[in-house]
Amino acid sequence: MSGDVKKVVLAYSGGLDTSVILRWLGDTYGCEVVTFTADIGQGEELEPARETAESLGIREIFVEDLREEFVRDYVFPMFRANALYEGTYLLGTAIARPLIAKRQIEIADAVGADAVAHGATGKGNDQVRFELAYHALNPGITIIAPWREWDLDSRTKLIEYAKKHGIPTPTDKGGEAPYSTDANVLHISYEGKALEDPWVEPDESLFQRTVAPEAAPDAPVYLEIGFETGDPVAVDGERLSPAALLERLNGLAGAHGVGRVDMVENRFVGMKARGVYETPGGTVLLAARRAMESITLDRGAQHLKDELMPRYAEMIYNGFWFSPEREMLQAAIDQTQANVTGTVRLKLYKGTAAVVGRKAPNSLYDQEMATFEADSVYDQRDAEGFIKLNALRLRLGRKSRD
Repeated sequence: MSGDVKKVVLAYSGGLDTSVILRWLGDTYGCEVVTFTADIGQGEELEPARETAESLGIREIFVEDLREEFVRDYVFPMFRANALYEGTYLLGTAIARPLIAKRQIEIADAVGADAVAHGATGKGNDQVRFELAYHALNPGITIIAPWREWDLDSRTKLIEYAKKHGIPTPTDKGGEAPYSTDANVLHISYEGKALEDPWVEPDESLFQRTVAPEAAPDAPVYLEIGFETGDPVAVDGERLSPAALLERLNGLAGAHGVGRVDMVENRFVGMKARGVYETPGGTVLLAARRAMESITLDRGAQHLKDELMPRYAEMIYNGFWFSPEREMLQAAIDQTQANVTGTVRLKLYKGTAAVVGRKAPNSLYDQEMATFEADSVYDQRDAEGFIKLNALRLRLGRKSRD
């Protein structure tokens, strides 16, 4: 086994699991290990990851800020589809994996590595997402998934291995979070352990980005989001970069308790799993985008987008970001966004994000046509023939049964 892999790039968080993997790779494969740590807005200081890797003898260490690329090239294109997995999940973890995998492959090429490795378990979706991306971007790369190979199948064994090899371990095992978590600028997810019983309400102490709706301010806040060709570009008239805009929305929405989701979802590997998510800025952004499209998209295009959305969302969830079918759908979706430009006004209040205004320079909304007052542009008598033609098949169907 040691002769098969010479150099591996590990997706490295700096935590216990990936630090154990780092040492295990060297012991098991006898190979050189390169670490890659991505800053995608998880809100943690990443220098400790570098320091831990250095302390474990790693010579090539990559720690990179990918926040702007993440939001601009992954989050925003996904939001153009108004994507929701199973009608609820805003895909915060799923959309981050293809970017991390892409950068791993790029680093592997740059440093001459012949393998990549990740710390996803054999029960979850992330192993699929990482590896589908690896295969799509470099079909010849060797993929190492330690959780599917080793015998360190419990937290106790991991800690024992870490102590044996001088790897930093949690000082208070009992004080560790009673769930697993994943964070980036779009969301935070919580799964497992204390959350495995879907009947038990999450403890309020779990939430990090949103206040409880009942504890939110008693006065609402209004905000305006400006759009250009489908993407948000400004909040309250201030133009912001993609990552800065999403962070601004996170702060505004989180302070008013917006963006919590508690769901049981269908994992790609076949089981159901309970997930709790905080996506404050994304929740506001989805509401605003749909409002913007409501006055700028033709009915046929809008309805077809909604029909395609569940399929698109499933592609993202299952890890097919780099698939030809996702790229095909993306091209169709992006083509609809040319006139999705304007401003949406929302009211945030105790867990809700309500759209209260929308305007666009190329709006398809015609007040003269839509008014309930007297008008000179719509002949209501035309509706009679329209209704009769649509009723023709219904009338013939009834006659055939009589």
